[in-house]
Amino acid sequence: MLNILRHPAQTPSTDLPPILIAHGLYGSARNWNVIAKRLSERRDVMAVDMRNHGFSPHFPGHSYPELAEDLAEVIRANGGQVDLLGHSMGGKASMTLALAYPPLVRRLVVADIAPVAYPHDQTQYIHAMRGMDLRDLTTRAEADRRLAQTVPEAPLRAFFLQSLDLKAEGGPRWRLNFDALEREMPKIVGWHDPEGQFDGPTLFLTGAESGYVRPENRPTIRAHFPNAHFAKLAGAGHWLHADKPREFEDTLKVFFDA
Repeated sequence: MLNILRHPAQTPSTDLPPILIAHGLYGSARNWNVIAKRLSERRDVMAVDMRNHGFSPHFPGHSYPELAEDLAEVIRANGGQVDLLGHSMGGKASMTLALAYPPLVRRLVVADIAPVAYPHDQTQYIHAMRGMDLRDLTTRAEADRRLAQTVPEAPLRAFFLQSLDLKAEGGPRWRLNFDALEREMPKIVGWHDPEGQFDGPTLFLTGAESGYVRPENRPTIRAHFPNAHFAKLAGAGHWLHADKPREFEDTLKVFFDA
């Protein structure tokens, strides 16, 4: 089963299911600690390391049906239904799960991704992380300096470096299965055109400065998610939860608690 970081409810509600968070490519459950904690006022929140990320098992495959089965296993082992939040890659996995197993999801939030294939490739970041010299590395500041040679964007470096284990036995190592992620990249940026519908309330929440979800995607979205709603966060890009965390949380609370 996937590795789970649990955030128990501060004042548990008996009528609300847990929230499950599925992160994006190169992310981890740890990326969501602050948001998960703030969402746990009335219900348990679980954030998972997706397969081939963090402390979850490594597998050769990384298709969306496989990621959806991983999430389904977590849900069945933790009450049988959740409110589900997925960002980017995690959003595609969450959509796949909701279409395959509608009863497992009460409400769905898809953060800045559409059920379509994208033309871009993200393997340049695998090459950057894999190519970074890990010898004699003891501090995150030094790791940031080394990674800056190939990744100039400081927010991206901070995001990636959360997956670097400086205290691993045998020396620093990345908690990412680079081989599988690089091999399966066409599936990750692609889409597998699943059948079915999810009739539950669904929110497609996007960054106003992101181009991942376009107006022309809406007919495809509504074909699978007829109860879809759309909202944008002003001043946010693709990593909208990092760009506007408080606004992101407030939107989730309103939608999930409705």
